[in-house]
Amino acid sequence: MNQMSIPPVAAEAAEILARLGVDGALLSGGTLQARSPLTGEETARLHEDDAGAVADRIGRAHAAFLAWRAVPAPRRGELVRLLGEELRQWRPELGRLVTLEAGKIGSEGLGEVQEMIDICDFAVGLSRQLHGLTIATERPHHRMMETWHPLGVVGVISAFNFPVAVWAWNAALALVCGNSVVWKPSEKTPLTALAVHALVGRAIARFGADAPDGLCALLIGGRAVGEALVADRRVALVSATGSTAMGRAVAPVLAARFARQILELGGNNAAIVAPSADLDLALRGVAFAAMGTAGQRCTTLRRLFVHEAVYDRFVSRLKAAYGSVRVGDPREPGVLVGPLIDRAAHDGMRAALAEAEAAGGRVTGGERIAVGGEDAFYVRPALVELPQGPAGQPAVMKRETFAPILYVLRYTALDDAIAAQNDVGAGLSSAIFTLDLREAERFVSVEGSDCGIANVNIGPSGAEIGGAFGGEKETGGGRESGSDSWRAYMRRATNTINHGTTLPLAQGVVFDV
Repeated sequence: MNQMSIPPVAAEAAEILARLGVDGALLSGGTLQARSPLTGEETARLHEDDAGAVADRIGRAHAAFLAWRAVPAPRRGELVRLLGEELRQWRPELGRLVTLEAGKIGSEGLGEVQEMIDICDFAVGLSRQLHGLTIATERPHHRMMETWHPLGVVGVISAFNFPVAVWAWNAALALVCGNSVVWKPSEKTPLTALAVHALVGRAIARFGADAPDGLCALLIGGRAVGEALVADRRVALVSATGSTAMGRAVAPVLAARFARQILELGGNNAAIVAPSADLDLALRGVAFAAMGTAGQRCTTLRRLFVHEAVYDRFVSRLKAAYGSVRVGDPREPGVLVGPLIDRAAHDGMRAALAEAEAAGGRVTGGERIAVGGEDAFYVRPALVELPQGPAGQPAVMKRETFAPILYVLRYTALDDAIAAQNDVGAGLSSAIFTLDLREAERFVSVEGSDCGIANVNIGPSGAEIGGAFGGEKETGGGRESGSDSWRAYMRRATNTINHGTTLPLAQGVVFDV
């Protein structure tokens, strides 16, 4: 790599942040150290919010909600439309910042910002469709209907792997529904959050006085800040994205105070390659889903079941793809796999591969690549062929490792493959590659995949705005980003209106004066 041709990460990030309107004073003198996975270098030292600051911002957000809920929904949609315009204008810069801070290749960084734009477009249309049903009533001269009202303060906790899109999926819907939003981003990706918050500020300035102060708030810090957000009774809904361990910590706190929750957690996702599959199509789908974003997506393909009739032919081609993919600094042209987020991710990958080898697995790839310096962690994606034991999948295969590891097993009967796919706690997305109509329909039926996303002839990654993303089965799901997921951000009321002169109390009983 020609290091002289690529500017230092910290300098480039600071320049982008300045162009987006982020105050440079926010980037130095604090206790939260921001680092880039590209080189391991420090990019900023941010000031962390203490308990008092968290409480103050939530209080201001609650006051903002009380005013914002009275603004007509189509008018609220105008704010989100303006945010979409800001994102369109600054898409190259924000996408580049995602690359610098999260390690995504350029197309993925830009693609994440495009998802933000898409959900803004979706939400603008939704702002004129927040309507309920007229319900048939048994009482004469009465009308019964449902109405939907804003919920309150919405807390968003996002993870490093999608540092900006997850906030947008939640915030665009929450805002048009009449809620205020308080965002706690991952402490590993705070710079992109500052950039987005600056763009929100630009949109609000253009929108005018109808947007109350405190409508969108940002909290910077680690676990303690997230815990304070979750515990505050003024936060009506918390949408949290992260590990299942995080979800297990968050859920009981919210349940104890009867708050709503949307939890998007682990994704130990699987795909099935059937004997009738178009192997060229399957190869592209599997390779992209397993290696993209260095295996650090919630929809990453981590387990693969290949029918014995095509196993040798397909897996040999997959190994060749693994050996040829270019790993390196995502700022360089032609690179398809960037770095792991940090040393902990690398250590977790090494431990999982060692456990897989101890279970009889044959590992292709997985080695560390000397790019970026000792504090940057680039690895070749690993393909692990595992033996089918008497207990089915080895334990390491049933446990999600957030790294580019793809475990492969043979199968004979489709029902066995589906059962193995479903035999994990964390499952967000799934796929089957088949040209057999019966196999495809069985896979998407009630007896097929138990995941929130079940695809046919497309990999498990690549969720699209409009189809509600989510349904992680271990938590009972939680859906965001489209479809009818707006209802989670609102409360439902049933209204009965008597336009007659009598008051029916029960069947055959009428109270009249």
